[in-house]
Amino acid sequence: MAFGRTSLGSSASGGRSTGAGGQRPLSDINVTPLVDVMLVLLVIFIITAPLMASSIKLDLPRTDAGQSGDTPRFVTLVVDAAGKVYLNDQPVSAQELAAGLAKAAADSRDTEVQLRADQTVPYGRVVELMGIANKAGLNRIGFVTEAPPPQKP
Repeated sequence: MAFGRTSLGSSASGGRSTGAGGQRPLSDINVTPLVDVMLVLLVIFIITAPLMASSIKLDLPRTDAGQSGDTPRFVTLVVDAAGKVYLNDQPVSAQELAAGLAKAAADSRDTEVQLRADQTVPYGRVVELMGIANKAGLNRIGFVTEAPPPQKP
């Protein structure tokens, strides 16, 4: 048996004859198995690449300079159903609110205002408080809500 040759039959049956033996060398390469193997390797790489990146163990040096893991600063601004305003759980007037928010902005421009307002508070009052915070230099405002009770099927 000769490798690399294929039998196409005799020339009388429509095949080409390349000599006395009636066989010709195989000149076409079958790429289907190669493509199959490459696709399997690609799938394995796609699945394992994210796992390899997260499994790297490092022992990082320790330093006090440039602590980037500091907790984000925030102030709480609460408006109850009666319209009374609280800054960090302390009742404040409009002037005290503006001064407190300006002080928080002077400490850090990245300070977030966590706004909690009763659902009966008019929208105009909430916008007014947002304007005071914005004038003080605090542009990051988050609205705190409660999750609805779970629905029974």
